[in-house]
Amino acid sequence: MQSLRKLYKIGHGPSSSHTMGPGFAAEFVKNKHQNATHYVVTLYNSLALTGKGHLTDAIIEQTLKPKPVTFKFNVDVKQHPNYFVFEVFEHDTLLDTISVRSIGGGDILFDNEENHIEMVYPHQSFDEIKAYCLANNIHLYQYVKAFEGASIDVFLSDIWQQLQSTVEKGLKTEGVLPGDLKVQRKAKTLMDRAKDTETEAQKQNRLVSAYAFAASEENGSGGIIVTAPTCGASGVLPAVLYYMKHHQGISDQKIIESLAVAGIIGNVIKTNATISGAVGGCQAEVGSACSMTAAAHAYLSELEIEQIEYAAEIAMEHHLGLTCDPIDGYVQIPCIERNAVAGIRAINASGLSGFLSDTRKISFDMIVHTMYQTGLDMHPKYKETAEAGMAYFYKQKK
Repeated sequence: MQSLRKLYKIGHGPSSSHTMGPGFAAEFVKNKHQNATHYVVTLYNSLALTGKGHLTDAIIEQTLKPKPVTFKFNVDVKQHPNYFVFEVFEHDTLLDTISVRSIGGGDILFDNEENHIEMVYPHQSFDEIKAYCLANNIHLYQYVKAFEGASIDVFLSDIWQQLQSTVEKGLKTEGVLPGDLKVQRKAKTLMDRAKDTETEAQKQNRLVSAYAFAASEENGSGGIIVTAPTCGASGVLPAVLYYMKHHQGISDQKIIESLAVAGIIGNVIKTNATISGAVGGCQAEVGSACSMTAAAHAYLSELEIEQIEYAAEIAMEHHLGLTCDPIDGYVQIPCIERNAVAGIRAINASGLSGFLSDTRKISFDMIVHTMYQTGLDMHPKYKETAEAGMAYFYKQKK
């Protein structure tokens, strides 16, 4: 598996596959052909259908400026769901054609370029990781440090600082999110109303929801976020970890350790399935984020590795089949609310795992493979195309 440095990325929202990935690709193309005079970029499939709302064309144009860019939009089911092609021109001469796949979490693969994928971990499945940890009498955090080195704490500390910054900025910001939907920001309202709750459980749910809305609204506005594991699911993990620090007294060091544990879960999903909504539906994004968060919460609750696995499995199992149908292509409805619901579900999954792990029948590896196959079987219209589900009926209503 790859380093956690490839999983957690800091950058602009609203989409890791539709904004970050194309931005990285455009930067590569610009640096490779500094004598280019203009570009033609063809966006395919999900990028063509929801790229406007996800700011795909905007980030490519911004990265390549001041050189002009002409965009084409195409649907070709033979191509990858997030496929795009740069045609690079010097006046009337075609210098190069560069084909790219944006595979989720900000990662890209060039069809005609050598893709260097450095593997840090020797294990591919959670069963292999668990066996190694049990044989060496170490926990998942120690496993991460064994292969990443001590410097991983510095990296994860930076990630944690950004996660907190994103939540805190979102809590202070009011108004309407950019785009045609005119979605009202709700994080501050949720935060204010948390004071009026009657029970601790109600207060926890309201606060976690407020923190998830805060991060997700920052993402939906194109703000700076952390892929955890994607932009569209970037509100789940920070919501729960922010709550654990500020309301449960968990130290920053323990939070950093829990980010390592969550990262292993995310890496297993990314390696053996997908974290891209255009490939696997929202189960691959919010479902993966919920699994990562449930594992982090279980670690902070001092549960054993079997219980951490079970927490992650429960979280994913109950997101199976979740479609990705962003209305008008914006990462706002239903994405923001889903992050809040997943944060609460992650805590519940962790709680269940604490006393039911000895009765479980399904491994985390099995649920990851199940999610991937479910995503492959899902109709393409339900995978980040805005052609079905709520996106379709919303259009019909207008």
